[in-house]
Amino acid sequence: MIVDIISGTLILIGCLMAVTAAIGLVRFPDTLSRMHAATKPQTFGLLLILLGAVVRLGDNVDAGMLILAGLFALITAPVVAHRIGRLAYQEQRARDGLMEERDMESPDRD
Repeated sequence: MIVDIISGTLILIGCLMAVTAAIGLVRFPDTLSRMHAATKPQTFGLLLILLGAVVRLGDNVDAGMLILAGLFALITAPVVAHRIGRLAYQEQRARDGLMEERDMESPDRD
């Protein structure tokens, strides 16, 4: 009974975080603000949902897979956000005439 309440609470809070991320994607004006809304609360909401599922599963073998999914989300979300932010920044500078097209390319790594 208590496990169900804890699990349900974690899942509900995680869903609310995901909804706030979706609202932020629609309402924020620029790419960098939207990127923040797409990564921070969405990742935290996913982790809460996965934690609620792990609490509910208990000693089940599938709990390990949920933990791996959470770790994968924690590892990949910052990398994707960094790449999107960098691209948006470079595109804005190019649009404003502060940077040329050739400056947007990554330097060769020899």
